[in-house]
Amino acid sequence: MLVILDWDGTLCNSQARIISCMQRAADRVGLPVLEPAAIGNYIGLGLPEVIGALFPEAHSEQRARLGTYYSEEWLAARNEPLPLFDGVLETLDQLLGAGHQLAVATGKSRRGLDREFEDHGLGHLFPVSRCADETASKPNPVMLREILAETGVDVTDAVMVGDTEYDLKMASAISMPSVGVSYGVHSRERLDRCGPHRIIDHFTELLQWPPLVP
Repeated sequence: MLVILDWDGTLCNSQARIISCMQRAADRVGLPVLEPAAIGNYIGLGLPEVIGALFPEAHSEQRARLGTYYSEEWLAARNEPLPLFDGVLETLDQLLGAGHQLAVATGKSRRGLDREFEDHGLGHLFPVSRCADETASKPNPVMLREILAETGVDVTDAVMVGDTEYDLKMASAISMPSVGVSYGVHSRERLDRCGPHRIIDHFTELLQWPPLVP
């Protein structure tokens, strides 16, 4: 089976940094510094979509500067690599050992994902990946269609794993099985409303989902 994984909030514990970088960037632009919950609501979308949703009143020049400042804040914090969630490395190894394929579908930019791959030394595990600046942002399912086309895998032999409703809605739009993770950005209740096949509380529980059992 092809296991397509979200990055932020599913594999990598990055929520706090995303929020703080957005808050600092907004302050630099002179836009309101929003509460963490407001920013967390949109984590998972592409950066332009996040900015548009958070600051609908901002004009185009402010939005452009906010995007630039966010990237600068993110780079400035890179000297402290973000941690992966417990059990991620072991579970990925077991999935590969059982013959499954891995891919990433993320709201990050390509440059951002490649930096994460470099920081964690994981790029070789994911021969196929799609980022929001390469295609349509979640919850549009285009990135999933592109991953399927590149791998030659049928939608019925793939699963999307993510921590937001955007991940699950993306999968649902093309009738792809999905698994939600409750330890990320969106609540279990919010994920459940999207109709995933399973919701897990720890990444290692992915190996207990029958289609992935080694």
